[in-house]
Amino acid sequence: MLLAFLGTGSAFSLERYNGAVVVDGRLLLDGGAPLLPHMHRLGLDPGAIEGIFLTHFHGDHVLGLPPFLLHRAFVTPERPLVLVSPPGVDKKLEKFFGALWGDEWSAFRHLAALSYQDAGSSGVAAGVRYESVKLDHGRMDCRGYRLHLDGRVLAYAGDTIVSPPLEQLVQDADVAITEATAPHGSGVHTSWDEAHALAARHSGTRFIFNHLHSGSTAGAAADFDVVEV
Repeated sequence: MLLAFLGTGSAFSLERYNGAVVVDGRLLLDGGAPLLPHMHRLGLDPGAIEGIFLTHFHGDHVLGLPPFLLHRAFVTPERPLVLVSPPGVDKKLEKFFGALWGDEWSAFRHLAALSYQDAGSSGVAAGVRYESVKLDHGRMDCRGYRLHLDGRVLAYAGDTIVSPPLEQLVQDADVAITEATAPHGSGVHTSWDEAHALAARHSGTRFIFNHLHSGSTAGAAADFDVVEV
């Protein structure tokens, strides 16, 4: 399993880009800005992405998607692309993209071959079996995903506090990508100490931390890290 970290920062980090991870060159986990230059820097083909798993609609998780989708429409058109998200996010995205491109968006969406799928408790997208878990992140509907890839489980959490749903998400996963935002808790994010304690409770899982505001902590990925696990 090859994990390419296009960005590992929080919403307004001065040191790191917004969060996005490419898995095995074909799956995109969240879409923080910028996507396209970072894919190019790491030698990743934007046209090879088959599925996007979006955890929630906060700006640092979606603002890289508009130029990415335009690239898909005009550079690598008509390659099927499915976007999995919490229920109802498709309507928010359609309103968002429509505000950017007006009446042209429907044609762009068609060229990009983009379809939406609500994240149910389980499903299949881009040939990948997954489960989703509703996580606790303030008032925002945020989903974590368990992706089944070649007999292994990758757990991915967007933004969340440590809670029973997060414990459920990472339980018995082979690899878990979870946040470690700052040295101190905020009520809507996971602190460094909480992240390390979570990893200690699930010692059979390899944890990689992201969504850092500043500085770093043991086990955290950096922007442009490519990790084979």
